[in-house]
Amino acid sequence: MAKKSLEVLTETMFYVLLAFQAQEMCGTEIARFVEGCTDGRINIGPGTLYTILAKFEDEKLIEETAVEGRKRTYRVTEKGRKTYQDEIRRLKNCLADAERAARNFPPAQNEKE
Repeated sequence: MAKKSLEVLTETMFYVLLAFQAQEMCGTEIARFVEGCTDGRINIGPGTLYTILAKFEDEKLIEETAVEGRKRTYRVTEKGRKTYQDEIRRLKNCLADAERAARNFPPAQNEKE
């Protein structure tokens, strides 16, 4: 069975889509947002960022709203908002599964030297 496109987002894709939830942004604004939001844990290079933006545009998750020279500004579409909400739901389910499973793990054994 063929996998639906963008059924599961990568971590970087998730943060790029998160950036659009508040406002329209250009690439440099997105990169700054993601770096700030993750306290520098994720630093998106231009190649990765513009590949993600092109994919999101192809999938109609975002749309271009302005072009000033080389600067392009994008906003999230309704499909993009739904994809973001679906990913939030998926991640919450993963955490709930992990917490439920952890309750069933045996207590940690102290290793003797």
